Amino acid sequence: MSHPHPELGAPPELPPNGLRVIPLGGLGEIGRNMAVLEHQGRLLIIDCGVLFPDENQPGVDLILPDFEQIRTRLDDVEAVVLTHGHEDHIGAVPYLLRERPDIPLVGSRLTLALLEAKLREHRQTRAPKYEVKEGQRITFGPFDLEFVAVNHSIPDALAVAVRTQAGLLLHTGDFKMDQLPLDGRITDLRAFARLGEEGVDLLLVDSTNAEVPGFTTSEQDIGPVLERVFHRSTQRIIVACFASHVHRVQQVMDAAVSQGRKVAYVGRSMLRNMGVARDLGYLTVPPDTLIDMRALDDHPPEKVVIISTGSQGEPLSALARIAHRDHDRIHIEPGDTVVLASSLIPGNENSVFRVINGLTRLGANVVHKGNALVHVSGHATAGELLYCYNVLRPRNVLPVHGEVRHLFANAALAVDTGVPREHVVIAEDGVVVDLVDGVAKVSGKVECGYIFVDGSSVGDITESALKDRRILGDEGFISVLVVLDSASGKLVAGPEIHARGFVEDESVFEEVKPLIEEALLKATRDGNDDPYQLQQVIRRTTGRWVNKAHRRRPMIIPVVLEA
Repeated sequence: MSHPHPELGAPPELPPNGLRVIPLGGLGEIGRNMAVLEHQGRLLIIDCGVLFPDENQPGVDLILPDFEQIRTRLDDVEAVVLTHGHEDHIGAVPYLLRERPDIPLVGSRLTLALLEAKLREHRQTRAPKYEVKEGQRITFGPFDLEFVAVNHSIPDALAVAVRTQAGLLLHTGDFKMDQLPLDGRITDLRAFARLGEEGVDLLLVDSTNAEVPGFTTSEQDIGPVLERVFHRSTQRIIVACFASHVHRVQQVMDAAVSQGRKVAYVGRSMLRNMGVARDLGYLTVPPDTLIDMRALDDHPPEKVVIISTGSQGEPLSALARIAHRDHDRIHIEPGDTVVLASSLIPGNENSVFRVINGLTRLGANVVHKGNALVHVSGHATAGELLYCYNVLRPRNVLPVHGEVRHLFANAALAVDTGVPREHVVIAEDGVVVDLVDGVAKVSGKVECGYIFVDGSSVGDITESALKDRRILGDEGFISVLVVLDSASGKLVAGPEIHARGFVEDESVFEEVKPLIEEALLKATRDGNDDPYQLQQVIRRTTGRWVNKAHRRRPMIIPVVLEA
C-alpha cells in the first residue's frame, strides 16, 4: 500500500495517456466529498459536498471543499456528476456555481430535484442539468460516463463508471448491498460484474463502514421496531432523522398511519426535501395524514407524530432547540417519546449525547440506535466490500469517503481479496493520484484547506479566528483599559478591567491592578512608551496573574489610550 507523505511536492505534468484524480474533500473525513478527474487537459468533478462543523469550530455553519486548485481552470470543467442527494455530496454546488454559474450538472431525478430546490434558494439557476438513470451512458469531452444503480439511505443513488483513453475508473459513491431494500432497487451487481469483466483500472470505493464486520441489516427490519415503539407510546412522538432520508420518513409515516396519528414536519430542510420526494413519487403520504406544525395543538398528543431535523445534535436544529426549551412551538412533556433514527457521524457524539441528556432531563423517553434497531447504516460493511471486490476484481484501488482509519481498513480488505498491495493507494485530501499505463500511484500533493462558511461570509474565517473563538467560548475574555499621559507617560486613569465568561464578581481584579500599574511604571521608566509594547506588558502581567490565581487562560484584550 502506498501512503501519502507530508513532504510531497507539486505533481508533474500529466502524460497525455494519464488520468489524474485530485481529491478535494472526503478523504480523511466524513463529508465534503469532492473528486476532480483530469484527462487530456479537461476536468470532471464527481460530487461537491459540505462538511458540518464540530464543536471545535464555533460559529461556523458549513465547511466547503477548497476550490483554489481549479479556480483558474473552471473553463476546463466538463461537468459536475452527483452520485446522490445527500448534503455531503451536493451541498457545496451553489458555492462552486458562484465561481462559474453555467457548469453542467449531472445526476438522477431525485438528486437534481433536491439540488434544484437548494439552487433556487441561492438564486443559482443558470447551470444546465442532465438527468440520468442507471444503465444510461453520456459523454462529456474525453469522459464517457455510465451509471449504475446502487442502494443507499436515499433513493436514486448512482455509481459512475468513467471510461477514458487512460482506462476505466469506477466511483461507487455511497452505497450498500441491502438485498431487500424498501424501494426494491438493489445495488446492480450484474452491472458491476460486467464492468469487472471489461476491466476496472481504478476503483474509488466507499470506506465509511470498512471497520464494521459482516453485512448491514436490511432497512425492512426497522419497520416492525418503529411499529412497536409507536404502539407503546401513549403521548406525543418526535422522530429525528436526516432531512433527506426518504426511506426512514416513509417508515415513520407508515407507522403513524397504522396507529391513527397525524404527522407534522419540523425544520425547513425537512419540509423542502419531503415536498420534493412526495411530488416525484418517492414518498407516499396517505390522505389527511400531514398537518401543519401550527396545528399541533389542535390534536391530542397521543394522536401526533413530529418528524424533525437535528439527529446529529446540530445546535440550531429543531431537536436541539426542543431539548434546550428554546423552540417556540414544541415543548417536551414527561412521557413524550423521542426517536433518533440515524447513525452518529464521527465528531458529533458529544453534541448528540448533550441533546439526549437534555430530552431525558425533561422527561422524554429517548429511543436511539444504541438501545433499539431504529436505524441502519447506508454504507457497505466489510462483508459487502469483500463481495464487491471479488465481483469487480479491480487492478488498482483508491479508498474514499472516510476517516484515515476507515481508508486503511478498506485498503486491507482490497489486499485480502488479491489486489496487489502496491496497487492500493491510501490518499488524503489534496494528495494527487495518477493512473498511467494501468498503474495508479501518488504523484504529488496540492494545497487543500478548509473553507468556512459563517452566515453569508465564505472563506473569511481563518484557523486563527477559530482559535480565538474557542478561547472565548472555553476561557472567556478580559479587557484592560489604561489611560497614559502623552507627555510624561504616567498613568492617568485605570486600569479598568471587565470580563465575560470568566468570573461573576469583578472585584477579584483588585489584586491584579497594582501589578499592572507597577509593570507599566517600570516599562515607562525604562523608556518604553510604544503603545503596542505597553499592551504586551499588560497582557503578560494579567495573563501570569490569571494563570497563577485561577488556572485559566482567557483572551486578554489590553487597550492603551493617551491623554
